Amino acid sequence: MHQISIPDPVLDAIRRQRGKLLRFERLVGPRSALVVIDLQNCFMLPGMPVEVPTAREIVPNVNRLAAAVRSAGGVVVWLQMTLEGQRESWSVFFAGDERRATLEQLTPGAPGHELYAGLDVQPADLVVRKTRYSAFIQGSSDLDQRLRARGVDTVIIVGTLTNVCCESSARDAMMLNYRVVFVSDANAALSDAEHNATLATVFRTFGDVETTDEVIARLVSADREPAASGTTA
Repeated sequence: MHQISIPDPVLDAIRRQRGKLLRFERLVGPRSALVVIDLQNCFMLPGMPVEVPTAREIVPNVNRLAAAVRSAGGVVVWLQMTLEGQRESWSVFFAGDERRATLEQLTPGAPGHELYAGLDVQPADLVVRKTRYSAFIQGSSDLDQRLRARGVDTVIIVGTLTNVCCESSARDAMMLNYRVVFVSDANAALSDAEHNATLATVFRTFGDVETTDEVIARLVSADREPAASGTTA
């Protein structure tokens, strides 16, 4: 598991700007989605093209969060990076031959495209394919439309890689006016330095950063939500 370290000057700047550390006082279950990014075999299994060893360590926390969000009335979304047919429209990404194995494994039907077997995926959950790092950038997926149709205004971001697809999705979600919660011990990168750099960036500007336990403790179901919830700063 990553060693979490957010610099004190960043935390101090957040408190000065917001008057407190966390922007959101509570997470209302029916308006919340747990967005699980790219926990596919291509990133999870030893020897795969983009193996992220720490991603295997976060699976218990991801499953705990999924159970808590469902219990509170929210929705769980499992995102799959899908590169089939993307070579021409994303030619810079595929420049050279070094990404050939990644392209092959992130094609539907390939072992690497499948969700990791240790994930607690339930029939009522959503499984959504995306074609760019961010799930929310135009043309990547229909996640934004599907969440808005359910009345979701809060996204809880977990998955891999912290500093690539997870950070990209968090940034774009905030710019689409979602409340963003980034879970510090349920995201995974290739190093502590990369992981913590994203935590500091997201916390400073794009949303709240909390642990799995903190998120679960602050989830409330609809029948516990006050009439005037005061959920934003």
